[in-house]
Amino acid sequence: MTPEIVILAMIAAFLGLRLYSVLGRRAEHEEEPIPGRFEGRQGRPGTSRIPAQPKPDAKSDDRARAEQGLRPREMPLAPPSVERGLAEIANADRRFDAFAFLEGARGAYRMILEAFWKGDKEELRHLCDDDVYESFAGAIDARNEAGETLDNRLVRIEECAMVAAGVEGNVARITLRFRADIAAVTRDAEGHVVAGSLDDAIEAVDIWTFKRALNSADPDWLLDETDQG
Repeated sequence: MTPEIVILAMIAAFLGLRLYSVLGRRAEHEEEPIPGRFEGRQGRPGTSRIPAQPKPDAKSDDRARAEQGLRPREMPLAPPSVERGLAEIANADRRFDAFAFLEGARGAYRMILEAFWKGDKEELRHLCDDDVYESFAGAIDARNEAGETLDNRLVRIEECAMVAAGVEGNVARITLRFRADIAAVTRDAEGHVVAGSLDDAIEAVDIWTFKRALNSADPDWLLDETDQG
């Protein structure tokens, strides 16, 4: 062979080796897929890094059912005496849910205050028992006779805490402490401000007791007592 043929053969062999090395490394690299954005970089597709949650044990005794009715989630923060009272209510009423009651009580607190401020006796009639209704209605009548109106606004409810609970006879009662910021203004017949300010909210602390007859088909609770904290 001439020197030219030998040189060309060596060049061809060199280029072939280079091409094989490049293609060979690319093929080996493609055997391992690059993890996508939704797969994570520390696991393969189809695997989960979240441990399976254990299934709760089934309980059939009365006390366990009461606990389930009382604790659909974690128990609301309350003193031991209140917890015992809530357990009594849950034993007597399987539908009772402490968290649902708290959420409903916050809504009832706002509705009752706003109905009283507006002088809406019909709304108060559905939310309060007879004694509390008569007290609110008397205050509304006195305000109307004086020609005064309330321009109040519930800014926020800072606290809604259980302070007492229990069953008396066939009636369940729960007492709550509400701590709220209220902007209060009293206007005369001409609309002039005679007391308060909408710019400066004041803190109000109310102790309200709600009741419900356990033998009643009506699931609603009524405001039974009011006091200031």
